[in-house]
Amino acid sequence: MQPDILFQTLAFRNLSVKNRVFRSNISGRFDNYDGSGTQARINWELKFARGGVGAIISSFVPVSIRGRILPNYATIHRDEAIPFWRRLGEQVHDHDCRYILQLSHAGRQQDAGGVENLGKKALSSTSRTESFHGFQCSAMTTAEIKSTIQDFAAGARRARTAGLDGIELHGANGYLITQFLSSGINDRRDEYGGSLENRARFVLEVVRAIRQEVGADFHLQMKISAVDDNNAVIPWEKRGNTLEDSIQICQWLEAAGVDAIHVSAGSLFPHPRNPMGGFPAEDVLRAYDSIISSGLYTLRNFLLLSSPPGRMIFRLLWKRAQGKIIEGVNVTNARAIKQAVTVPVICTGGFQTASVIRRVISAGDCDAVSIARSLIANPDLVQIFASGQDRPSNPCTYCNKCLVNVLENPLGCYEVSRFGGDYDAMIREVMSVFETTGFE
Repeated sequence: MQPDILFQTLAFRNLSVKNRVFRSNISGRFDNYDGSGTQARINWELKFARGGVGAIISSFVPVSIRGRILPNYATIHRDEAIPFWRRLGEQVHDHDCRYILQLSHAGRQQDAGGVENLGKKALSSTSRTESFHGFQCSAMTTAEIKSTIQDFAAGARRARTAGLDGIELHGANGYLITQFLSSGINDRRDEYGGSLENRARFVLEVVRAIRQEVGADFHLQMKISAVDDNNAVIPWEKRGNTLEDSIQICQWLEAAGVDAIHVSAGSLFPHPRNPMGGFPAEDVLRAYDSIISSGLYTLRNFLLLSSPPGRMIFRLLWKRAQGKIIEGVNVTNARAIKQAVTVPVICTGGFQTASVIRRVISAGDCDAVSIARSLIANPDLVQIFASGQDRPSNPCTYCNKCLVNVLENPLGCYEVSRFGGDYDAMIREVMSVFETTGFE
């Protein structure tokens, strides 16, 4: 009998993973305000390690306080963070699961900068205000660029010192690296703007600085938005990079020493193609007030969402832009990138059916898949596949309520229908990560 490709080891240049299912980067505000980690975050990650995933890609981990998206996310901006990440990694390793830390910087995509950043414009490749929320920013000086590159390198050193298995650069979904890469955002006229080669200069210098810091034998992967179809969401937004642009960037990244490519979509977030699925307007309204002071247009958006006609407009725009495919939405782009590079390719995008995952891997579209929402719904999804089921009996509904609640509530599944309509049962599950026993 042919071995099940889902459970075949995936060998990278510097890392082996026991199966082909990764937990994608997602997490909530589980940590202390100053960026120090907590047991709640460890408990969160252990849900998926125990559930059988081969590797966990951490949530957005800021390399500096200036670059965080929200407070209460664990950071790696100082050496004092190393013992926490070591403890987390050791407990994840107890379940034969690998842990890849995602090094990140929000750039202008900063939902709430926190008191430390009060009065400071976010750093970006541009000084142009972000077009949906109205987040203000300032184009980084050359000195700020060089300093931020070293922040990434120092974060990589700390991840390696902590005994973690690798790092991922977050170059997708509108964050700082995307802001340099994207022709729709980057309007610089210096050596970091203009041509594709110049726009890629920042991330390539980050990769080289990391390799100089940690050597060539530590796993390094890059998450990239393959296509910037942002004008499908906001008609007045300039269209960004094409698939051909991203293929060239990935080839440069491989030559610079990147060990894998993680394929996503969109340089805005939220984005109808990342994540695919519903637009839970009522849940957005309950959480959106927490960032009203962060952007020039956030109050406008809040008031629009407060009215039934406004919510209808948002839903119609969302539905029009997202297309019909949810599971495997990025497969076509992943296939094109895989054909152009020799390193393994990971694809994200609504996966929760074993036969679908087997098909795309067997066809050579990608080497592994990453999953977030469907694992929040069923942390034991890999064990469900191992038992012979093709799909969970209580699957993720792609409602996206988990993602919008994270602005001010603990991350978890907020689709009460999955709990038989029992709201209290749903909240008990959401709050279970704060328990202090039973997770070690």
